[in-house]
Amino acid sequence: MIRVTRGLLMIMVGIGAASPIVSAAEANNKAGAVFVMTNDTVKNEVLAYQRLFDGRLTLKERFITGGRGSGGATDPLQSQGSLTLSQDHNLLFAINSGSGTISSFHLLGELPVLVDQEPTGGSEPVAVAEHNGTVYVLNAGGNGAIVAFRADNLGRLHEIPNSTVHLTATHSGGSSISVSPDGRTLAVIEKVPNNIDTLPIHPDGTLGSIVINHSVTPGVFAAVFTPSGKLIVSENQPDGTDISSISSYTINADGTITAISQSFPTQGDGNCWNVITPNGKYVYVDNSATATVAGFSVGSNGTLTPIAGTILSSKPSGTTNLDIAVSGDGKYIYTINSGAGSVSIYRINTDGTLLDLGEIDGLPKSVGFNGIAAL
Repeated sequence: MIRVTRGLLMIMVGIGAASPIVSAAEANNKAGAVFVMTNDTVKNEVLAYQRLFDGRLTLKERFITGGRGSGGATDPLQSQGSLTLSQDHNLLFAINSGSGTISSFHLLGELPVLVDQEPTGGSEPVAVAEHNGTVYVLNAGGNGAIVAFRADNLGRLHEIPNSTVHLTATHSGGSSISVSPDGRTLAVIEKVPNNIDTLPIHPDGTLGSIVINHSVTPGVFAAVFTPSGKLIVSENQPDGTDISSISSYTINADGTITAISQSFPTQGDGNCWNVITPNGKYVYVDNSATATVAGFSVGSNGTLTPIAGTILSSKPSGTTNLDIAVSGDGKYIYTINSGAGSVSIYRINTDGTLLDLGEIDGLPKSVGFNGIAAL
């Protein structure tokens, strides 16, 4: 366990505020930040990029998590949500799969200050979600388990007693965890049995029994709630057709799900990640195997409609765009391009189409980077 005391945190605040050398013009041009996790097996780190008003990114600092990643090559965690911001954008949580811990950072001037590192209560953590200070960690290894923590104002984590809930089977491929906007339901993906699980959340943060929903579409991978509480699921269909899909669901009172839009083709292969704009109007997905980004509009009832020709951007073959994030103002989306060693930047147009603003390169190619989050 690693914790930073209040006194030490104040010292780090001073150091963090003084370390970057930023010109007056650059300071006036700040518009947000993007964070990428290295998942390094020796020293896991978070790379902090400053975003300027024209959408450009510049690497400002590297911050150690205090733990170890899983290492590996392209997409070793096989998950979405290994690097996650809190709802209020004051905290950043990073999964250390190699050391079985979660690190929490307090964001100061858009730079993350490490305040805590805690065991996740299971093996091979792969994803984290937060709602109103309650943090849920998904452990994919062994029996598979979800563990809940309470984050205090500084970001220090305190495990909630009796909060551990095991997945439905050993090595069931947990890959995604998401909390509904009202804080009443947790959605978890188990890839191996092709399940979309829901769990009721009690007022103290503990979880009720798992409700198993077997997906009629194969290849479920990531599930994210819209601001209105609909569930959007990415499906990387492993049937040799090279066509992935996306579906939307309503969560019923008993935890079962009802399809709204079922298995819309994303016109590509390898759709394992999706991101929803803050206003809930659009959802974008990475077709990593075919190096494209697809987009859909989301109706008020959760109905999905392809934007333009569905495919909104194409990258060179072998780019392997994995993990995707949207800025807090809903103006930009970003993808990690594992095969190219870069981060792609897109501006979201008013009609939901994307303007490709290029890439920030300099990352190692075909290394196990996983996890991206944006302010």
